[in-house]
Amino acid sequence: MTPHEITILTHLLLLFQDLLPLTLSLLQPPHNPPMHVPTLVPHTPTPLTRSRFSAEAQLDFTTHCNYSCFHRGEQEEPREKLMDKLAFETLYADGFRTLTTVEVEDDNDDALHPTHLPPWTRVKHRRMKRQIYGADGRFNIQGDNFLLDYPFSTAVRISTGCTGVLVSQQHVLTAAHCVHDGKDYVHGARKLRVGFLIPPSINGTKTGLIPNKKPLVRWVRVKRTRVPKGWIQGPQEVSMDFDYALLELRWPHRRPFMRLWVAPSSDNLAGNRIHFSGFDSDRPGELVYRFCPVEEESSDLIYQHCDARPGASGSGVYGRVWDNTLERWERKVIGIFSGHQWLEIDGENRDYNVAVRITPLKFAQICYWLHGNRLDCTPD
Repeated sequence: MTPHEITILTHLLLLFQDLLPLTLSLLQPPHNPPMHVPTLVPHTPTPLTRSRFSAEAQLDFTTHCNYSCFHRGEQEEPREKLMDKLAFETLYADGFRTLTTVEVEDDNDDALHPTHLPPWTRVKHRRMKRQIYGADGRFNIQGDNFLLDYPFSTAVRISTGCTGVLVSQQHVLTAAHCVHDGKDYVHGARKLRVGFLIPPSINGTKTGLIPNKKPLVRWVRVKRTRVPKGWIQGPQEVSMDFDYALLELRWPHRRPFMRLWVAPSSDNLAGNRIHFSGFDSDRPGELVYRFCPVEEESSDLIYQHCDARPGASGSGVYGRVWDNTLERWERKVIGIFSGHQWLEIDGENRDYNVAVRITPLKFAQICYWLHGNRLDCTPD
């Protein structure tokens, strides 16, 4: 198949998946009750020693979990323990660190817990190759009309080898393990950068003359990095629930970004599907897009069989959620692609690719990181 035919096929596929949820919404649009988000109250930051940047980046992140781990959720956590996990470290470009503890103010205790999710059910999919399930369902995004088009334009590279997603004019959401191994920041976090793809035609190359020309990358330095304490020094099967970090750029960018949303139950996602684009290591220089249905979900994680390889970690996982105000399906970032997890259920190992859910508490935390105040932190 020629590059031109691949481009046409990709265009038709993306057009189809855009039209399908819109068609479904005309038939039976769901009614999502307003999501109540707790208020995160930060304390005065405490200075910490400078980071040693001694850790190695781990792009192929894999964890193990059993039945009790799968069913453990925020609703079972003592309030004090939750507050400890929602505390966060701030790393500055010069290596200086601070720790900020938090409290949560809310009149409704139910708002501290995720919505009820269905119990575990047996799935039919079986693993064929590590992180690739059956036929490879990934699509390379090529050409100016795709690379600079929303939502693909929201995907950015992280200099440690991961992917991130633009969530404001100056912020990038990614996976915590891309910058921190749970004990220390990785080598590359000392001079962390975010890369924006520049299509060949914009950087002076005519794609018609050189069909295999790769896009260039424009790198921007990171001013500040924030990582939740739930990730730092926690057991992997627990800390995977907090595998996210927010990077603040030195300068604002001019590209469109995708807004955050509290992850609904998969039943309230258009087509029960999630989507994400990343820079998979087996396709260097290419932005790779994929989508798939949600297989299972716990209170903190989304389990799926979207094909992915190392390098896709940190991709913004988005879905189309119904906006009651606009009365239409809207793309929202509802999670962060983390990696791979083996689940031991009833003596049987089952494998999934996993994304971290944005729960009401995580939304409140990340929103505070974005805005620097607690007044603007409601799903919009």
